[in-house]
Amino acid sequence: MIEPYELDVRPLLRNGGEPFAAIMGAVNNLVPGQGLKLYATFRPEPLFRVMEVKGFSYEATPIENGEWQVLFTPQETDNSLASRARDNDPDNWPDPAYFLDCTDMDPPEPMVQILAQLEVMPEGQVLFALLEREPVFLFPELQARGHLWVGDFDADGAAYRLMVRAGKAD
Repeated sequence: MIEPYELDVRPLLRNGGEPFAAIMGAVNNLVPGQGLKLYATFRPEPLFRVMEVKGFSYEATPIENGEWQVLFTPQETDNSLASRARDNDPDNWPDPAYFLDCTDMDPPEPMVQILAQLEVMPEGQVLFALLEREPVFLFPELQARGHLWVGDFDADGAAYRLMVRAGKAD
């Protein structure tokens, strides 16, 4: 059994940083069959869906001071699941067909605009949105409607970049 790669993003989070790029970098460097043990200052709910799409299950365990340890374990897949995972991998998504700059909008207008645009998009097309903050209330809506997404703050942390691949609810 391959030991999971350990990544502690707590110092980055405590300093106001955004760990998504570090986490995806670690995931991309895992060897086949290797898991990721992640330490965070909060339960990273949005990351669970992203990792599921990449073929990982998770087990989240609270540790001291309200912090969390999450073990992401790669799932064995048959060819159809592997194919689905590739389709759901953001690296395989088409270039965005729609762009929304929501940085000057007050909540909940960015969520309203994004969901309205997704309603008219064909399945598989991609929307790129620029937001002032991480849209934590949007994520459950995207999941309920069958859309896939990835997001991260830009390098200086001034804007949140969100890509959503239009899907349909099961």
